Amino acid sequence: MEQSSTVSALPETLRAALDEELGKYPQHRLTQSVERLSTRYRENAPASAPILSSEADIAAYAGYRMPATYAAVHAVLAEAALRAPGFAPRTQIDIGGGTGAAIWAAADVWPSLEESTVVEQVPGAIELGRRLAGHAGEGAVRGSTWRRGLIDPAGPAPDADLVTLSYVLGELPEARRADVVHWLSAKAGMLVLIEPGTPAGYERIVDARDRLVELGLSLVAPCPHEGACPIPRGKDWCHFSARLPRTGLHRQLKAGTLGFEDEKFSYVVASSTAPERAESRILRHPAKRKGMVSLSLCAGSGLTESIVTKRHGTAYRAARDAEWGDAWPS
Repeated sequence: MEQSSTVSALPETLRAALDEELGKYPQHRLTQSVERLSTRYRENAPASAPILSSEADIAAYAGYRMPATYAAVHAVLAEAALRAPGFAPRTQIDIGGGTGAAIWAAADVWPSLEESTVVEQVPGAIELGRRLAGHAGEGAVRGSTWRRGLIDPAGPAPDADLVTLSYVLGELPEARRADVVHWLSAKAGMLVLIEPGTPAGYERIVDARDRLVELGLSLVAPCPHEGACPIPRGKDWCHFSARLPRTGLHRQLKAGTLGFEDEKFSYVVASSTAPERAESRILRHPAKRKGMVSLSLCAGSGLTESIVTKRHGTAYRAARDAEWGDAWPS
């Protein structure tokens, strides 16, 4: 099940700083690193060692993944802000944050942020992320704290209004994930978990979602209810999409010809306070015919179909404009 694409570009200051960093290395060296990184991501297995082993690898990783990660995180946080309009975080901790895409996205969505912290295990990623952050206009990003650390449920839990973990659960052994989710949520005002929009990524998100409900947290997005996920596991998966423009250098790194790409992701957002949850969510592209729109919905009662016709007036006009992933009143 797929959501329509939102469009999200890197902030201009970050794009320019990233291009400057990539310009320090020969194009062929960056391309080789991207090819290795692409292979590693496709393997979809827990990491036995850090993926980034050289400065060129780290720069290539930032050029290859940072625009897409920013777009996905920004789309998720924007939906969370819509569902929790009273949430105005002052502090953020991004765990396994790489070169810091999530703190840039959060600062754009929530100008209330005053303190941003990135916890990352690779020293070179910390160094590059800190240099990039120095170009930010937002004080929370420009003055961000960068700390070397591992994901360790035996240690103190991340303590912040907003805790983010993007594209990391799949790097962990399956047996550890439930404890990690518990650890991340223990002191978080709002917890955001994002994984690739693949069947395997969705499975990890559903497991995390179930754990968060068990822990008594409220689901903010994308789910319109806290009952069991009605999508048959192993037969379908819920994922979303964010469209991002490619710069010329980005196209070269990815050997792409299009001026954009669509980043697919699955996610869950949970909070210690109840949100303004959507009544239902559109799970497929609406079937639009003359005088009628058919909507596939996820609601508290499960998966349903709703037929909206011209006689529904305002609802029909809204249905004509509706897309995958939009909230829909029941």
